Amino acid sequence: MGKLVVTEFVSVDGVFEDPGGAEGYEYGGWTFEYNRGEDGDQFKMDELMQADVQLLGRRTYEGFAAAWPSRDGPFADKINNGAKYVVSNTLTDPDWQNTTVISGEAAEGVSRLKDETDGTILVAGSGTLVQALLAADLVDELRLMVFPTILGRGRRLFPDGIDRLKFELADSRTVGADGVQVQVYARAE
Repeated sequence: MGKLVVTEFVSVDGVFEDPGGAEGYEYGGWTFEYNRGEDGDQFKMDELMQADVQLLGRRTYEGFAAAWPSRDGPFADKINNGAKYVVSNTLTDPDWQNTTVISGEAAEGVSRLKDETDGTILVAGSGTLVQALLAADLVDELRLMVFPTILGRGRRLFPDGIDRLKFELADSRTVGADGVQVQVYARAE
């Protein structure tokens, strides 16, 4: 059975909206104000290279599909050539290579994907999907890169009303010169 890993950039107050600046959020691109250093870059590279499958929500998929095919290098090569699954009931014929659409009930489709995958299924961004996966208790690990800023408003990774889920801290370290924290949480048994 595959391990479902969610990886996110978040602010201290839990906002994960528009870390790269492409979505029109008033503080879009907020992660670029901080140096996550070589250690932070290596963490992101390692988690991608260790993933067997990328799982994305439709909006994140569309943003990635518009950006990554024109890029090169090991990170871009892995994203572009690796297996990708997109959860969508509106996308039927994706153009980006090695993409499979999961339609219907998200939790049911992702549960099947976990059963069919032996390695790591990595979910980046994809807030609506991540919230559905948390609600269905399908997330095995959270990898949060916490940036030392409070944004005060914006879409939060963990919305009000989510049921309690127990995780254990598996790793925590500072990366870069600006106090960016990598926090890894594994599902508590």
